[in-house]
Amino acid sequence: MTENSIIYEKSKDFAVRVVKLWKYLCNKGEQDISRQLKRSGTGIGANIIEGLYGASKKDFINKLCIAQKECNESLYWIDILHKTDFITDAEYDSIHNDCEEIARILAKIIKTSRKNIEEEDSTHNS
Repeated sequence: MTENSIIYEKSKDFAVRVVKLWKYLCNKGEQDISRQLKRSGTGIGANIIEGLYGASKKDFINKLCIAQKECNESLYWIDILHKTDFITDAEYDSIHNDCEEIARILAKIIKTSRKNIEEEDSTHNS
């Protein structure tokens, strides 16, 4: 199931980037904010994989909503790292854009999945 999941692959690639950024920032003496980013940035993919193997469609949506929250939190920590000059404009633009892309994809998947559940429910209740 995960082999064909674009969102899973993008979130895994993002997690790897976040861990590498965390290592880099630790070497620069910044550990607190980057640790928060590492937690939220790796949590995106962890929740996506849980959702892909969820017990139900509602469980799938719930896990993706949690992944979306982790994504939004990651955007916050990326902004803080940029505003405190721990990452350059180019580093910020790159990782921020990747995170925003994941957030957009998650939003579309959640919206479509909710719509599909509503349609199924209305078909079964007719």
